[in-house]
Amino acid sequence: MLKTGSPSASSDRDQAAAEWRALAPLIASGPYMRLSKDGGKTYRNSGERALSEALPSFPAAVRTCGRDGMVRTLCLDLDVSRGGQNKVDDDYRRLRTWFSANDVRWIEDQSPSGGRHLYIPLAFAVVFTDAKEFVQALSKRFTSIDPGPHENAATGAIRVPGSVWKKGGYQRLTMSLNTAYDVAKARRNKWPAWEHLRQDLRDELDAVRQRRSQPLELLEPAETLPRPGGPRALPQAKEFIARSGNYDTSRYSSPSEARQGVLASAVAAGWSLTDVQRLMHQNTWAGMVAFYSRYSPTHRSKALHRDWQKAVAYVQSFTKKHEVRKEGNNNRHKSYTSQPNTHPPALTLLPQPKSPAEYQYLLTWRNALATYDQSLIGSRAGLGTRMLLRAMGEAASKAGSRFIEFGVRSLALATGTHETTVARQLRELATGEYRLIRLANEGRGVHADLYELVIPDEFRESAERNAWKPGKLHALRPVFRELGVVSAFVYETIERSDIPLTTADIARSSGLSPRATAQALEILAAWKMIQRTREGWEFVEATSLRALAERFGVLESIGAQLKRYRTERAIWHQWLAKRLLSKEPLLALAPDDYPYWDDGPPEEQSLVDLVYRRAS
Repeated sequence: MLKTGSPSASSDRDQAAAEWRALAPLIASGPYMRLSKDGGKTYRNSGERALSEALPSFPAAVRTCGRDGMVRTLCLDLDVSRGGQNKVDDDYRRLRTWFSANDVRWIEDQSPSGGRHLYIPLAFAVVFTDAKEFVQALSKRFTSIDPGPHENAATGAIRVPGSVWKKGGYQRLTMSLNTAYDVAKARRNKWPAWEHLRQDLRDELDAVRQRRSQPLELLEPAETLPRPGGPRALPQAKEFIARSGNYDTSRYSSPSEARQGVLASAVAAGWSLTDVQRLMHQNTWAGMVAFYSRYSPTHRSKALHRDWQKAVAYVQSFTKKHEVRKEGNNNRHKSYTSQPNTHPPALTLLPQPKSPAEYQYLLTWRNALATYDQSLIGSRAGLGTRMLLRAMGEAASKAGSRFIEFGVRSLALATGTHETTVARQLRELATGEYRLIRLANEGRGVHADLYELVIPDEFRESAERNAWKPGKLHALRPVFRELGVVSAFVYETIERSDIPLTTADIARSSGLSPRATAQALEILAAWKMIQRTREGWEFVEATSLRALAERFGVLESIGAQLKRYRTERAIWHQWLAKRLLSKEPLLALAPDDYPYWDDGPPEEQSLVDLVYRRAS
């Protein structure tokens, strides 16, 4: 292994940097790259950056599909894990022969692991679905090919010549850089070469394009249910189609049918055409952009309008055939927003919920929380505890009461953590040295534990003396499920400040280490959530946190979590009903009750809003 700093290592790095600088912009189908901060294991949405001329120090992959849904370079990933080194080498030789026979020009490189990449630069652009089907068909003939880089319009990426490899070393050309640059820049493949390859691959393409055997149904009957709460989220399968451009070929025989299914679901969910256009314009629905990329730019809008009208007509007809009567449910559990009834009203001196005195108490409790934050500086585990207290504080502010009744699953949703972690944190907070919460009443049946926000005696004097801080108290807002809790605290610090802050100021105020603060600032700045001025860092008000959350697919994962909780709640209520009928004693502790979530959160909403929205 080469030692860092040795002449050989320096030379290898310089050559890799030259390959990246020359070829990365010409291979990429869009001016974006994805950095892997976990050593090449994953290339997450939060790691996306503008494509740089300088070689990144992290493993980096370029986008295989542009934001217009078009592919400009076909990227073939021959993976050692798909048959071993001998299979990779055999497929590599056969592909070279096949390309030469069809007058195709290509670029090739190899990773230190033995895997190979072959790139076919195109002098024209092909739509995402055509490129995806081609690579999938090719993987049936050359089985070491991993079609993954071309299977998702939003996240598809591949490491290119020069990129850092996850275990050390670089992705390096196995041909001269001059020849590779000439192919990528001046001698890209023209349409006849593309047609020759597809014609020779027609049997495999037919296998990929297997037709559905059942009549086409764009909607499920459940999608015709009434929408008392307004527009709702699309089914998970339809959301995946819209984002990735992938669809079940046994159900949809073409991209046009798949996109029509997405539009029909959007109509049934109460969306407007503007909602769809916004997600496509932001490239959140990269798959839908890819579906319409076969039209010229001047005709794409007309095609979308035409398909929308078809979807409206289809939904109207479908709804009539699958009329579903909504069953009333007057037993929805509402969250407790007043003092516990264990205290006789005549004896309590506490302010009434939503009274000025109660809101003043909550503001003073926030001052105590700020003092408590400082006691956790340097504790990585303390970040979760601080976020949990913010979730409880935000819930109390929305209810207008220091008493909140929600269980661990609701708080897990609000903080982006697991319910067992929340249960442990609640026990520690209620029994610790500085108690900012108190267990006022244990849950029973469908009712969860009742907690009271309290101000510890140690913090009372300073909390009452200090001025109340303006601004809202936020739990974990959806976008930070992807960007991380450290980024959430850094953003909160900048957002609350009336003046620009230096990096040192942010680290000191947030209680984070300088290194963690610097990394979070780099992530937030890359997504234009904050910006650096001469005076320091300030947050960018125009950047939509909800749009970023949609782009990262966070709302989709929240919906899946809520679906699991809904199932668990139904099982628990069924168990309770059986015990009531049999007159058996109930357990003292119970899972929590929480509302369903049908639509996306507003711009300023956090995850706690999804839990406490129907509390009032």
